[in-house]
Amino acid sequence: MTQKRLLSNLLVILVLLIGTAPIQAEHSHNTPIMRIVWQDREAKTLRWGQFSQGDSQIEFTKHDSIEGFPQLDTKRNELVQMERIGRVVVVGIRDDDDGQYQSGWAALDMGVRSHSHGDHDDHVYREPPHVLASVVDQSQGNPAHLYQYDGMFYLANDKLNGFTKLDPLHLLRQDDQQHGHFYRGGGGHITLATVGGKIAYSTWAARDEENNGRIDVSDLTKSGEDAIAYSYQLPVGGLHGATAAGRRVFFAPSDGIYYIDADVNLKHSAESIEMHHLSLGKDEQSDKPNRTGAFTTHRDWVLCTTGKHAAAALCLIDASAEAPSVIKLPIDTLDGLSLTTPTAVVTAAGKNYAFLFQDRKEGDLAEQLVIVDLDPNADRDLSDAQMVKQLPIGPSQVTGHYGHHEIDFDADGRWAVVTNPGSGKLQLLSLADLEFHGEYEVGGMPTKVLCVGGKPTHH
Repeated sequence: MTQKRLLSNLLVILVLLIGTAPIQAEHSHNTPIMRIVWQDREAKTLRWGQFSQGDSQIEFTKHDSIEGFPQLDTKRNELVQMERIGRVVVVGIRDDDDGQYQSGWAALDMGVRSHSHGDHDDHVYREPPHVLASVVDQSQGNPAHLYQYDGMFYLANDKLNGFTKLDPLHLLRQDDQQHGHFYRGGGGHITLATVGGKIAYSTWAARDEENNGRIDVSDLTKSGEDAIAYSYQLPVGGLHGATAAGRRVFFAPSDGIYYIDADVNLKHSAESIEMHHLSLGKDEQSDKPNRTGAFTTHRDWVLCTTGKHAAAALCLIDASAEAPSVIKLPIDTLDGLSLTTPTAVVTAAGKNYAFLFQDRKEGDLAEQLVIVDLDPNADRDLSDAQMVKQLPIGPSQVTGHYGHHEIDFDADGRWAVVTNPGSGKLQLLSLADLEFHGEYEVGGMPTKVLCVGGKPTHH
């Protein structure tokens, strides 16, 4: 081989190595411990940053933009729910005109590879976050809710009376140019749950006689108009929540909770479905039944909140029990504050915690982060859950569904990030001592946050 050819080959190899080398922290002595992406409601965009362990403290580096993210209208668009599977993040995009202006979704690659080594994961920080695919137009049905079940994303296309399944592997490979598969099911403000990748239960938010309390059961082996296998109606309407756990499906109408056994093999019909009701009690002032609006699952348990003031509570339901019941953990919440939907995590030390915010609805009360030990004696029975701590936090900026505090966790179960929409700051919480270890100014209105990665290596 000639010397010129050898030099040419060496140059090519060098370029390839540089192009695939992991991103290093700004200072060589810093070690990345977590990458995050958050919604900035003020600018209607996503931003990202990275936490690194320095010589004496944890440092945060903010990056303003994500390559390829669609330009949205700050007055007419909203970023709605956002979920992560592996290193893929999907966020829904909504408009103010029932989807006739521009709505849809965007999918990101967070650029952090995680590799399992049995008892731990190693994390490699490569390229910056970038958009894998996005669809923002007038034919996406103005999505509001986004879920993940069995390793798939499900985006509710409200005005299309259906939902789209997005496969994170297809998004990474960019080998699905149709960008997901659409299924008929649900209507209005759709919430949904899927079981085993086989069937989906989609709700109707309508209050007319025909569709009040209606739930469509869709066959995920079929697509489009042929997906709906059958539909049935709950005795009450006002549906605004659904989830699946323990081979059961749970719904949140205007009165308590209803659940059914999942019809995975589609053997039932509207007439043969057995519906079970779980009461959440009544409001003492209005005498109306208590309700919930959204669920979280933790193993085979379903978590939600209900009530207000002295009657506010975290509700826990064992979905795998022979006859599920509601266990209430009272969380006294001052008038003017409201409990948010819980978020659960298993820490590096094996502790199971739920985190809830007491967000401001009115007045000038100090807002709180409530921490619940879900399993104090580590027997996997959450019936003995107890509140262990309350921490003051920065302000929210709640308007309708938007502007709440949010929390998420690193992959190692060591750290949590809390957003404060009213002050434009993030807070870093240690999951070991349940104390804040840093506060970081990011500006704008940070709301929903997702974390990816952990320490690069544990060897």
